[in-house]
Amino acid sequence: MTKSSSPGKNTSPKIEVLGLTPHALWLSICKQEYMLDYKNFPWFQNASIKNIQLIEFRFNHLYWPKLDIDLNLDSITNPEKYPLISKKHSAKNSKSTK
Repeated sequence: MTKSSSPGKNTSPKIEVLGLTPHALWLSICKQEYMLDYKNFPWFQNASIKNIQLIEFRFNHLYWPKLDIDLNLDSITNPEKYPLISKKHSAKNSKSTK
């Protein structure tokens, strides 16, 4: 078996953190800019710059290993399709065992 004379083409998209503002995280993915506002992406609001800058691309997902955040590219471009739903457990919704 002969070794290839040149390495294979890198197929991972170029991902860059463009900035952090009080309201959003800005990313560039393949020269396309994206704003991840903290209303739709609250996990980034208090994250350190160092942890935000460490991004991996996995099967159409962006993954931040230090933050354990995995986002599909579609959820960034269409956040309304992926609403954040959190149901608070309330006493009136649970049955008493008395």
